[in-house]
Amino acid sequence: MLKTECLLDLSHTIAGGLFESIEYPWQALPLIGAFIKQLGPTLSEDDYAHPEEFVWIARSAVVAPSASITGPCIICGGTEVRQSAFIRGNVIVGAGATVGNSTELKNVVLFDGVQVPHYNYVGDSILGYKSHMGAGSITSNVKSDRTLVVVKSAGEQIETGIKKFGAILGDFVEVGCNSVLNPGTVVGRNTNIYPLSCVRGVVPPDSIYKTQENIVNKIQ
Repeated sequence: MLKTECLLDLSHTIAGGLFESIEYPWQALPLIGAFIKQLGPTLSEDDYAHPEEFVWIARSAVVAPSASITGPCIICGGTEVRQSAFIRGNVIVGAGATVGNSTELKNVVLFDGVQVPHYNYVGDSILGYKSHMGAGSITSNVKSDRTLVVVKSAGEQIETGIKKFGAILGDFVEVGCNSVLNPGTVVGRNTNIYPLSCVRGVVPPDSIYKTQENIVNKIQ
């Protein structure tokens, strides 16, 4: 379930090409900035404004005047970027997404329809199609001992070689309010995370995360 095709539908992002030659989605994290610089100049001037170097914003997007946007960055059509949002660079925001008030993004790909609407921090992460982070939920993207992140699941540990790696959320993931996703967290498709959770490791698809020791399958 850790491979890209098991977590993410690449038809729901402008960044599909970013993932074509990699096995695991976190391998895209060091490549985001260069990919934006390559993709941005190919975007239609009819559809995208280019207000400053390495920044492309869809003309149908709604961006609050108080939002801070630093490139490289692409904001796709129909997206809403609300008051005091802080986009720090190496960010792709998919079509129809919501970036909320005081939400901070850094080195991330948000697939189409993603919602990070209230006081979220999302760093060095990839959020799949229509995933949602509840108010105050954040990704923690650096380990306290500053060592390289390892993705840990039952019977398997994968060395990422990356120091900064927050979380990978599969398509349709729901993260409850005020939850923390620890470095290297991977959440499978269609999974719900209870509010106030402290999540680490790999959470299976189609499940409900109550605690680290209490993860149950959704009733089909």
